[in-house]
Amino acid sequence: MARPDKAAAVAEVVDSFNSSAGAVLTDYRGLTVKELQELRRSLGENANYAVVKNTLAQIAAREVGIGDFDDLLTGPTAIAFINGDVVEAAKGLRDFAKANPALIIKGGILDGAFLDAKEVGKLADLESREVLMGKLAGAMLASLTQTVQLLNAPISQAARLTGALQAKAEQDPSILAGGAGAPAPAESSAEEAPEAPADEAVDA
Repeated sequence: MARPDKAAAVAEVVDSFNSSAGAVLTDYRGLTVKELQELRRSLGENANYAVVKNTLAQIAAREVGIGDFDDLLTGPTAIAFINGDVVEAAKGLRDFAKANPALIIKGGILDGAFLDAKEVGKLADLESREVLMGKLAGAMLASLTQTVQLLNAPISQAARLTGALQAKAEQDPSILAGGAGAPAPAESSAEEAPEAPADEAVDA
């Protein structure tokens, strides 16, 4: 490869590393062209699967500061540069490798950290971002519902109490009249006693 072409190829790989959330290295030896096309389709928009020469990948990795990479660059190498859901991309590679044993997952890079093949497998076992977001939304909705119920509980109780008082007031209007229907207090003894005749008062 001519020097300008090599520099351009390295720059392309560097750009792929920098613009992706992660990358998974694979050995594709034994896969047919048709199977490689199927793999790319299965990854969809989550990853760009590209065959990369080991020397170019090595130079590009050094330029972006990725270490622990050289040991993976043996044999034919293709890299899945993940642009979408990292977990979904890892699942896609794992599932395809199960159906096509010729595809071997070597390891990967996630947020600048090195992952071996087992760690990539663990990543694939996680729930996707969409599922996790759905669960989070469900948990938030449940929490919000509980909060609303707590806020509404005193209001409901007050409404029930008000309704009960209103029903009782309809039966006994004196409740709302400040106790006007209550028995009147006894009159004073002076008012109840008849006045003495005038002549009796003189004789006394």
